Amino acid sequence: MTLFSEKGYANVFVAEIAEAVGIKAPSLYKHYKSKQDIFNAILDEMKSSYDRQASTLNLNGNNASADAEIYASVSENEIVKMGLGLFSYFLHDEYAQKFRKMLTIEQFNNSELAQLFTKQYADDPLSYQSALFSMLCLKGVLKEENPNVMALQFYAPIFMLLTLCDREPSREAEFTALLEQHVLQFTKLYRKEEK
Repeated sequence: MTLFSEKGYANVFVAEIAEAVGIKAPSLYKHYKSKQDIFNAILDEMKSSYDRQASTLNLNGNNASADAEIYASVSENEIVKMGLGLFSYFLHDEYAQKFRKMLTIEQFNNSELAQLFTKQYADDPLSYQSALFSMLCLKGVLKEENPNVMALQFYAPIFMLLTLCDREPSREAEFTALLEQHVLQFTKLYRKEEK
């Protein structure tokens, strides 16, 4: 992952990977058939890491239906805590950082990795958020608005703040405070008033 994030996927060769882990290339082929298999293992590790992080926040993170039950029963402060926890994970987890950096760079060089970037950082999060907000609207927790627009309004600023923190780590405290305000304002705008 380090090599891919520093040099780009296309510019890393199996011999370099073997050298980085302290073995010879033929030995590496005993574990992985190709560089693509190594990359697939990275994808599996990213998913496992994310699932572990979501679990520590008492979330599924992939199943909007399961998470709608959780979000329907927690306070605004708990929602902020969950949001900040996920943001901090994506910002500080070394593996997640390097993966995001690699895909950011490679999206301009490799159409398959461009599609993966779009899936990872746009399509999947927006789909999950849209399904989550749709269910929360049906449960009467949120106002009945277009869940696709709600997802875009919620997620886009978070991704923007994440990419800004990547480039300007010295502004993390500022951006984290802004994220907290974003989550609170979003909740204030869309949460139904209790009668």
